[in-house]
Amino acid sequence: MNYPSSKLPHIGTTIFTVMSQLATDFKAVNLSQGFPDFDGPKILLEGVGKYIAQGLNQYAPMAGIPALREQIALKVQRLYGNPVSPDEVTITSGATEALFNAISAVVRQGDEVIIFDPAYDSYEPAITLNGGKAVHLNLLPPDFKMDWQQLKDAINPKTRLIIINTPHNPTGTVLDQNDLNQLAELVRNTDILIVSDEVYEHIIFDGLEHASIHRHPELYERSFVISSFGKTYHTTGWKIGYCVAPLALTQEFRKIHQYVTFTTSTPMQYALVDVMRDDPQHIEQLPQFYQTKRDEFTSLMQKTRFTLLHSSGTYFQLADYTELSHLDDVAFCRWLTTDIGVAAIPVSVFYANPPADMKLIRFCFAKNSETLRHGTARLRSLNI
Repeated sequence: MNYPSSKLPHIGTTIFTVMSQLATDFKAVNLSQGFPDFDGPKILLEGVGKYIAQGLNQYAPMAGIPALREQIALKVQRLYGNPVSPDEVTITSGATEALFNAISAVVRQGDEVIIFDPAYDSYEPAITLNGGKAVHLNLLPPDFKMDWQQLKDAINPKTRLIIINTPHNPTGTVLDQNDLNQLAELVRNTDILIVSDEVYEHIIFDGLEHASIHRHPELYERSFVISSFGKTYHTTGWKIGYCVAPLALTQEFRKIHQYVTFTTSTPMQYALVDVMRDDPQHIEQLPQFYQTKRDEFTSLMQKTRFTLLHSSGTYFQLADYTELSHLDDVAFCRWLTTDIGVAAIPVSVFYANPPADMKLIRFCFAKNSETLRHGTARLRSLNI
């Protein structure tokens, strides 16, 4: 039998799966894949069991239960001043599904989609599967700032979509209001749409304000804004996210959503209503919670030979290993896992064309203090 050729011939197992499996095989401290090793709020965890026991175990409405969409709309208005309707909110089975739905809803054969490398690895496969072409623009170390002239030069009549991500995975950089203004200027009087990946919206440090698309009415009118309950409530394994978009875009988004997952876990949605309504301080305290972990990790890392780049958001920290090895970052991360016992992610895998001789790896500091101390103790052994 002749099987059809692959639609994604250059795609293999993701680096996150590879490094986490390697960490398991070699009993390494896993500072690679972005998940906490602690649980979310008690009210949230107990709520799931309560609603399961109450029999709320059948399909939720396709768009999400009304009470949860209402809480999200209230949050968006309270934090960002955008008076969205619950009808502009769709609950999805993870932010990755939301990204796929948004891209699928608007990208057609021959369309170009601009993404900024280093970029989250799910963007390009979704673009390719929908007949589009990913146009990669590089963000360069050490500051990974947007080059607005480069973006302007890349825009052409085939440009359908621009994907932005703030706070940014893997670099920890953030956009500001001036960045949004420059983006608005470039897409004004065009039909270009925006996907704004804001899954780390509440994990931002040093008193900075999250520059959400919700804060920019002109941009919101052409945008899908994507968020993650998993990142906000330390429950990445639940795979629950959501998309907020103007009604016309939401209508197209839901056409895809209803045939991808149709709906998302019912009891977990009800539990999320409770925590959003009754524990709003969780979101308010999250920046300081993770800044404390960032500062603890960076303090422990001062005793190593890694050079740390500044992280303004997310729960990731980039580290330069130039003083430690001449290996490329993929080989270095493999060696670090198998021989030293600490797993990290090579940054080059987030690029289509990585900068030459870049020696950066990504650590996740969303871990208990014991895990951070254990992992950095092994990294200090490299000083010998």
